[in-house]
Amino acid sequence: MNKLAFVFPGQGAQTVGMGKEFYENYDVAKKLFKEADEALGYSIMKMCFEGPEDDLRLTANTQPAILTMSVIANEVLRENGIQPDIAGGHSLGEYSALVAAGVLKFQDAVLLVHKRGAFMQEAVPVGEGGMAAIIGLDRNIIVEVCEKVSAEASVQAVNFNCPGQVVIAGTTAGVEKAVELLQTAGAKKCVILPVSAPFHSRLMEPAAVKLAAELDKVEIRDAQFPVVANVTGQIATKAAEIKENLVKQAASPVKWEDCVATMKGFGADTFVEVGPGKTLCGFNKRIDRALKSMNVENMDSLQKMLDYFKEVR
Repeated sequence: MNKLAFVFPGQGAQTVGMGKEFYENYDVAKKLFKEADEALGYSIMKMCFEGPEDDLRLTANTQPAILTMSVIANEVLRENGIQPDIAGGHSLGEYSALVAAGVLKFQDAVLLVHKRGAFMQEAVPVGEGGMAAIIGLDRNIIVEVCEKVSAEASVQAVNFNCPGQVVIAGTTAGVEKAVELLQTAGAKKCVILPVSAPFHSRLMEPAAVKLAAELDKVEIRDAQFPVVANVTGQIATKAAEIKENLVKQAASPVKWEDCVATMKGFGADTFVEVGPGKTLCGFNKRIDRALKSMNVENMDSLQKMLDYFKEVR
């Protein structure tokens, strides 16, 4: 094995019941859930374990829930002697990566992403904006079509996830019109996503401004290991640069394909998705089949990964 990359999932990976097995088996999980509940002033633990799913889906809850679960999975791996050489996170996941790298304190991050979720929702009321995944079409065509539609209704390409999958976001009218034109242009599939706001689009500018004010209130440190930034797709380790990237990130596209290329260029050939779901493992298969991808979200997936590491180390 060359180098090890940890990648942290973003919104959409949440499921009711997540984190429960770690809570039952690891004291660090109990400690972190308690800290999250205290920082937020309500029980995100109860929501993770019991739902209801509709509450867990609200972005101001989803973000701290996934971050907490991801940070717990990272700490469980640390207790088992496994730490990354480099890390990255998809959208919200970038905050989890920064906690893992010692840039943000966990309690600060959990409250920050709760507010980030609320600011994003306030920027565009529910129902007025949306997102769609565009499958099987060249990214340049998608960018062109979105620019054309934007003359009438705001829409843009916002997540460059992997070859053949780009997510667009904008006003509901903009997304619907773009989907229509992209299907005509030859997209294999266009899927409207079950999200409550057009994340990472220009429409999120008001959220970015509010987020900047919140980031001024927390301590941001230099990273203990390299972390790739969504907005550039490049490594950032200095506190000032990380902060600037996080402000831009709210209203800028996620260059995930570039992030993975940078981690690969750094020497990472093994990727562990730390937190709920296997979305990023799926993207990796499309980016480069030669990459070894695993995920850790419960005791079973943890055991599989530990067994694999025993073999290769």
